[in-house]
Amino acid sequence: MINQELINPKSIVVVGGSNKTSKPGGNCVRNLLNGKYQGELYVVNARESEVQGLKSYPSVHDIPQTDLAVIAIPASACLEAVTVLSQEKGVKAFIMFTAGFGEETPEGGALEKQIVKTITDAGACLIGPNCIGMLNRNHHSLFTLPIPTMDTKGVDMISSSGGTALFIMESSIRMGLRFNSVWSIGNGSQVSVEDVLEYMDETFESGKDSLIKLLYIESVKDPDKLLEHTSSLIRKGCRIAAIKSGTSESGMRAASSHTGAMANPDLAVEALFRKAGVVRCYSREELATVGAVFTLKELKGNNIGIVTHAGGPAVILTDALAKGGMEIPQLSGTTLANKLKAQLLPGSSVSNPIDIIGTGGPEHLATAIDYCEHKFTDINGIAVIFGSPGLTRVYEAYEVLDHKMRTCSKPIFPILPSVSTAWDETDFFVKKGHVNFSDEGGLANALIRVLKTPKPLANNLELKGVDVPQIRRIIDGIDSSGYIPSRSIQELFKAASIPMVEETVSDNWDEICAFAEKVGYPVVAKVVGPIHKSDVGGVVLNVRSQEHLQFEFLRLMEIPDATAVMVQPMLKGVELFAGAKYEEKFGHIVLCGLGGIFVEIFKDVASGLAPLAMEEALSMIRSLKGYKIFQGARGQKGIDEQQFARIIVQLSALLRFASEVKELDINPLLATEKGIVAVDARVRIEKV
Repeated sequence: MINQELINPKSIVVVGGSNKTSKPGGNCVRNLLNGKYQGELYVVNARESEVQGLKSYPSVHDIPQTDLAVIAIPASACLEAVTVLSQEKGVKAFIMFTAGFGEETPEGGALEKQIVKTITDAGACLIGPNCIGMLNRNHHSLFTLPIPTMDTKGVDMISSSGGTALFIMESSIRMGLRFNSVWSIGNGSQVSVEDVLEYMDETFESGKDSLIKLLYIESVKDPDKLLEHTSSLIRKGCRIAAIKSGTSESGMRAASSHTGAMANPDLAVEALFRKAGVVRCYSREELATVGAVFTLKELKGNNIGIVTHAGGPAVILTDALAKGGMEIPQLSGTTLANKLKAQLLPGSSVSNPIDIIGTGGPEHLATAIDYCEHKFTDINGIAVIFGSPGLTRVYEAYEVLDHKMRTCSKPIFPILPSVSTAWDETDFFVKKGHVNFSDEGGLANALIRVLKTPKPLANNLELKGVDVPQIRRIIDGIDSSGYIPSRSIQELFKAASIPMVEETVSDNWDEICAFAEKVGYPVVAKVVGPIHKSDVGGVVLNVRSQEHLQFEFLRLMEIPDATAVMVQPMLKGVELFAGAKYEEKFGHIVLCGLGGIFVEIFKDVASGLAPLAMEEALSMIRSLKGYKIFQGARGQKGIDEQQFARIIVQLSALLRFASEVKELDINPLLATEKGIVAVDARVRIEKV
């Protein structure tokens, strides 16, 4: 529904405009005037004949035909005004500041629906209600301050919350971030965050439109639309970061499986952002800092060179980067490092951080940067820490930094911490179009988040080895909801080419004994029936004889709710975990991680949204904290991560054609010398 009347209106009316700039309508008029709006600007206020130098009309009935209406009147008067404006005055776009609708009472919600219907029936679009407005380079139709510097290369921000948008702008302006547009969606009654992204995607023009999008999302209304347009924009060259706040009630449901207990809507959002390539942030400051990182040249590696004239901040930055998995390569001891050291003041260090010491000047700063840019080829990006000790001005140093940031091919991250002592110099630097990371820890955190976010991942459905008709026959043949029997799990996994360990399930001792003799001792015996076998003493490992097996068989059958005993050959290997849960609107969330008891204790899991391709499955595996175990640690042999990824992909394909599956655990998947096999699994379905 977003249209040109909203983006570039030739005329605007502020209904409720006022001479009192302490009121939303009054401040909006001031922002429009100060922003040099080029079109016709009208004001409706029955109590004033002139508002901030503009003629004031007593009623919406009296204004000329208008493109955009900004509504700043009580909720009770909005429906009548909107009806007149949309049906008689040709208004095709509305921005509604007014609150007191569905966010407050059921009656307000009913009124809101009437307003939205009236606007939609007229073919018009609505931003809000309950928002601070929007601004772009054409008009500043919002009632808050401050107004950021507008720039075609600045940031597009879309926010569910007006207050949050305002505070993000506050943080961003302080860093030097500029804006191309700000959208405060409010209740999102007609136009949602996803709709704005869709508009930006469908109208995107390379070289003209902003390449940076910052999102604050309180509710994901349409995950598929969000995924489609964020990933599409990123593929077109955009960079996107987002905060998703809030949790839904469904995330609080009691769950009987490990996956059900861990998976929730928030984890679904995490998976969606991963698939789309969106950098997830958790605070306003972090979002602004990531946005500032996006304005700089792209960092194409993990190796950072640090140039500083203060040792402490450089150590803090080094620690923070290293903790996040980034590298600060050792430089000292090489011929190049020695040549650099000879050009710096006595007492300087070139180990990395390169410390030019407190008395180092602009020429030493330039030399150190040049070495990182041209001679230290392992360096991918340069962090520069340069403040003021209060003894000298640092204009010349900041001139050097400005020049190097414009001419170097590697990104330079300026950390100018003296925001008080060197305020004038820092302001001088920022006004040249740069950003400033006054805190090295915040920069490190942002860089780590950006580097760890994968590019948009394929949403392809890989069906190699997956027998879809057989999967449907098995699911359709199960009569009732609940956990399905082991035999059905075996059949499902076979149809999806997920390898399972050989096993038998029976309440007959002779059958159990015959199977054990066939596969050979030692074996594993497990109770069938109780959901959490370990909690009731229902798992016995390393059973080495028929007598021992018979004793355990009889004991296991005495456990409450036991229906049978499962016997499998005793295998050794690394325990892995894979699982899935169906989440409303999102579909199946697929999880993977370390298995056995570790999944409960460490909860080190990665999530993805089905369907998954190999690239995404591998990305999930490699993002785990326990990934070094998979690679082989302390002399232990690593696992076949390609096979692990393939099993995750096969599982996601199975789920694509079995939406009745609501919870699924494979724990453990055992990575043996001969390959990875599913040892134990639970599957819960819901039949309509």
